[in-house]
Amino acid sequence: MSLHIKAHEREGILILSADGRITAQESGTLRKAMDEALAKQQIRVVLDLGPTDYIDSTGLGAMVISYTQLKKAGGSLKLLKVNRRNVELLALTRLHTVFEVFTEEQDAVNSFFPGREVKHFDILKFVSEQQAQEPGSK
Repeated sequence: MSLHIKAHEREGILILSADGRITAQESGTLRKAMDEALAKQQIRVVLDLGPTDYIDSTGLGAMVISYTQLKKAGGSLKLLKVNRRNVELLALTRLHTVFEVFTEEQDAVNSFFPGREVKHFDILKFVSEQQAQEPGSK
């Protein structure tokens, strides 16, 4: 399955929705979208991973590179609607300490504005709750 990126803005924040798989074959699509954002000085970006079913190590690397490029430009990359498998990947690689993760688009947007109320996603709580729900766990 190929990766399709759809873009829209909300309160001046670029929201990129990644539909498909972020893999070695498709990571160039993500990098191109980020390069276009940087060229337009859109340095505050939310990456919506809701429609993303799979991320491999190269895709994860592309996300980290994008984060670094935006950070150097004075901006930031935040993640939205990360599914269970990808949450576990972020926890396993400890990238949950790098990326801010949100479940609601408005919370992700609000996080760019000091003083606004923001509800962060608690990735460690999510993983432990998922493990507790697995058959055979106590």
